[in-house]
Amino acid sequence: MRFEGRTALVTGGGTGIGAAVARRLSADGATVAVLGRRREPLEAVAAATGGIAIAADAADTGAVRAALADIRARAGPVDILIANAGGHGMGPTVSMDDRTWAESARANLDTAFVCARECLPDLIERGGTIVIVSSIAGLAAAPEAAGYVTMKHACIGLGKSLARDYGRKGVRTNIVCPGWVTSEMADEEMATLVGQAGAALGVTSVEEAYALVTKHVPIGRPATPEEVANVICFLASAEAAMVNGAVLTVDGGASIVDLPTIAFAD
Repeated sequence: MRFEGRTALVTGGGTGIGAAVARRLSADGATVAVLGRRREPLEAVAAATGGIAIAADAADTGAVRAALADIRARAGPVDILIANAGGHGMGPTVSMDDRTWAESARANLDTAFVCARECLPDLIERGGTIVIVSSIAGLAAAPEAAGYVTMKHACIGLGKSLARDYGRKGVRTNIVCPGWVTSEMADEEMATLVGQAGAALGVTSVEEAYALVTKHVPIGRPATPEEVANVICFLASAEAAMVNGAVLTVDGGASIVDLPTIAFAD
């Protein structure tokens, strides 16, 4: 019960990593508010965790302020922010229109920035913590994902800036960079891979696509949402009291692979 008496806000909390984080925080005693765009999955998570479901845009200042007012009225000030919302921004630069670029900035970077800014008064008062969910796409460039790659890199910069500016005010900020995770969003990407190149690659199912994209990952498989949630919740806990500004990969070792030597492994 390491989060007993604590209140947490998890953005993108209806599915995948966000939902897993909400379940783990709740199991460890926290009151959890899950915020996202789709009400139905949020309400399912809230019902399972005894938490609060808020359907809102995490990049909209007015909506976040209203959400925080609701959370404070029902559960008290926010102690923990998990900035997990993200997505969008796929495609190469030459064909990416302004709308796609702006959607990527809003979904990945603006959500983290707005929620951090609006939660900071509570977090400073309570000695709270922030965990920003970036991606290993924030450490290296995935192909034809200019918006997503750029914004996930920027999320790391935001996290470091928050850690630098607010560490002495008692607020720790850390960044988690997952690799492939079995989730609704990744399932859609695997289905796209099967549809676009499945025949050429000999891949006919989502499961085979996951196996292909993790072929050179040292652990040899994607993570589960729960495995990523365990790391996030560790960083949010008092057990990580001296961890501030860290960038922690949860990728099975994918980011340590030396690409020029992959041919020798095949």
